[in-house]
Amino acid sequence: MKSRSTLTTWLSGLDGSRLTRVLEARRDAMSPPTPRSLGELADRLQRPGSVALVLPRLALPHLQVAEALAALGAPASREALAGLLGVADDETARRLDAVLEGLAEHALVWPDGAGKLRMAGPLRQAWDAPLGLDEPLEQLLAGVTSDELRGMLVALGVKPPGTKAQRLAALVEHHSTAEQVLAVVAKAPAAARKLLERHAEDGPEQQPRFVVFGASGPGLEPGARWALDRGLLIQDRHGYGPARMPAEVALALRGPGRHAPFDPVPPAVRTASVTPQEVDREAAAAATVFASHATSVLSVCSATAPARLKSGGIGARELARIGKAAQADDAVVRLVLETAYAAGLLGPDGDRVAPTETYDAWARQEPPEQFAVLLQAWRNLPLTPTQARDEDGKALPALAAAPPCRACLRARHGLLAAAEELPAGQGATATSELGPLIAWYRPFAHSPLPDAAPFALVIREAELLGVIARGALSAFGIHLWADDPEGVGIECRRLLPSATATARIGADLTAVVTGTPSARLASLLDSVADRETSGTASVWRFSAGSIRRALDAGRGPDAIAADLAAVAAGPLPQPLSYLITDTARGHGRVRVAPAACVLHGDEPALLAELAAHRRLAKLGLRQLAPTVLVSRSPLDATVTALRAEGYAPVAETAEGTVRIERTRPQRAAAPVPAPRRTGAEGGGRAAAPGAAGAAVAVDPGALAAQLLKAPPTPPAPAPFDGGPPFATDTEEIVAGYAKHLPYSDVRQLAHAIDTGEPLTVEYVAASGNRTVRTLSSLVLDPPYVEAWCHLRDDERVFTLSRIQSVMSPVLE
Repeated sequence: MKSRSTLTTWLSGLDGSRLTRVLEARRDAMSPPTPRSLGELADRLQRPGSVALVLPRLALPHLQVAEALAALGAPASREALAGLLGVADDETARRLDAVLEGLAEHALVWPDGAGKLRMAGPLRQAWDAPLGLDEPLEQLLAGVTSDELRGMLVALGVKPPGTKAQRLAALVEHHSTAEQVLAVVAKAPAAARKLLERHAEDGPEQQPRFVVFGASGPGLEPGARWALDRGLLIQDRHGYGPARMPAEVALALRGPGRHAPFDPVPPAVRTASVTPQEVDREAAAAATVFASHATSVLSVCSATAPARLKSGGIGARELARIGKAAQADDAVVRLVLETAYAAGLLGPDGDRVAPTETYDAWARQEPPEQFAVLLQAWRNLPLTPTQARDEDGKALPALAAAPPCRACLRARHGLLAAAEELPAGQGATATSELGPLIAWYRPFAHSPLPDAAPFALVIREAELLGVIARGALSAFGIHLWADDPEGVGIECRRLLPSATATARIGADLTAVVTGTPSARLASLLDSVADRETSGTASVWRFSAGSIRRALDAGRGPDAIAADLAAVAAGPLPQPLSYLITDTARGHGRVRVAPAACVLHGDEPALLAELAAHRRLAKLGLRQLAPTVLVSRSPLDATVTALRAEGYAPVAETAEGTVRIERTRPQRAAAPVPAPRRTGAEGGGRAAAPGAAGAAVAVDPGALAAQLLKAPPTPPAPAPFDGGPPFATDTEEIVAGYAKHLPYSDVRQLAHAIDTGEPLTVEYVAASGNRTVRTLSSLVLDPPYVEAWCHLRDDERVFTLSRIQSVMSPVLE
């Protein structure tokens, strides 16, 4: 409560612009219903879940300063903090002030009116033993009696005051002065001094877990009793566990020469001059190639939906098939599939992954719009899509529905942050040097391949997409880092060319398309030719087999020639016209009718040739008449065998008409999955069935102005059986059953019930297990609330009195 009070006081002293920056940094604290006072805002900012959300976004020096302050035991003076960090010059002092200002803008550390630095209560719990130190003396002495405190003061040579509180304050004051602690230890027996020095160096986590049986029991180490009598070590009042050294004592024994780590300057990166035009050209080239590969990969998936492994995901064999057909390497195929799935272009369909109806609309768009969709999906992917093998070298499938990897997402955002901080007009000479920068900007990030260069995969992905070009952040990356989808779309339209609608068809039976082919052009060429290469220029090759494929699909030779002439940059070359004519002339000379099956034609010699063909003997052909053969094999098998031997038969229906061999693209019947991540830095899939849509965005500036005008303390909650009315009946009912919840939590829980919006709660089950649940579609049924539980992926009933706290939704 004291921490909340000082935070409220500090917030009330901010001007509108500074409070706006706090709200922008802690957007979860603005979730509906918006706070009505600075006191309620302080409540939300102090929630453990809210503090946990912001920690992964902090850079290394911010975490180092916060850990040092936690080790000192806030409140602490800036001078003590600077001394612990070893700040010795003006430049480092200015950097420390900048870090403290950054922590203040996140409402994690702030100055109080007494010249001390305070920190959010939950922030201290982020470290079990900050800097290898135990808790401060005052916390360790919580269970000590007044007589025990008196004995410690007497042993130290300090006259004990009269009350317990005064004795505690006197002991804390004595041990807070390093010189006095060192003077006491200097008089200690050798065994006690050695024990104390070892405790100070090792920290609490390295201490032996012996059991203390009493004042002189066998669990005490030599010299421990002397240190316990003087409060240099503190023993559990029940005599269990190791003796613990207060943080003040450990700091004094470590001496002034031992400093906490503080790296306010990011790692150096070798850079070279680069112009915006050079970055644009390289980024545009990379994006154009990727967009072309993406259309090819998804077109292959549309023609033949990739099969899923029994264990889930798309295996190496299917990935190789897709890559060969689309002329794309494994990394590009994986990147396309994962981003397309996240964007809802692919979805599960039984034992396959098939394009959805959203894909059909996407395929009709221009390349800039197509690329923007995939690029925005990549920004928010809770995985590293190009990771092909795990740490043991085992091959990983794509689209395996693995648990969200928030550390992978932090690595991507760390790359954007690191590249954005490079000097203007400079790019890294070697992009591998961005790896240490990512670790500095996002210490909680994860590099999936520890043996390779740090974060090599995410850097390579950024280069494939044109986010990093010439070692600098491109225009795409700038808007991705700002989380500005509209800006991303504008830059895509500026840098990516529109689709090419024409092809250069040569006498060597090739069709060359510069840039990204339009959906209509790519579909036409895929139907009459075989794609050989994709990228900045795509090449198709015509052959008798590819022309026959078009004829089998029901298209006539004149229609094929006319369609190609419509997209050709010039007249059709004569060799291609001859190929179409010659293939059409032989097409259908033999017709195969179903009867398990019957072959007939107008040329007796040709039928006799088929009947005598040794390689067709397995079909069991038998001549019934000069122009009729019967086969013991099914129609499809007979047609396939004849084509394999160089003949060009056509299949007939039972009515005697030519059967059109047109394959209908497979589409996923399942609903389009929502993107697998929501939020700026978090991870996870979107809401399960019944989850509400996104809330209306709150303007931080407007809310800051409103809060500064309101009274700083929140309105007192009304008692359940009378008093001032609540804002809604739901608030009154929730407050009556969840009596231990603060009013700000009651407001958010009631709002979620009334609006159907999701939220996350800390819940204690009847078994005593404490869990964190994200709930959607809440229905109030006092004393219970029914909701969709994202943890169990099912409907569940929760007791209101067992809800311990609430926070903004964290959707998995």
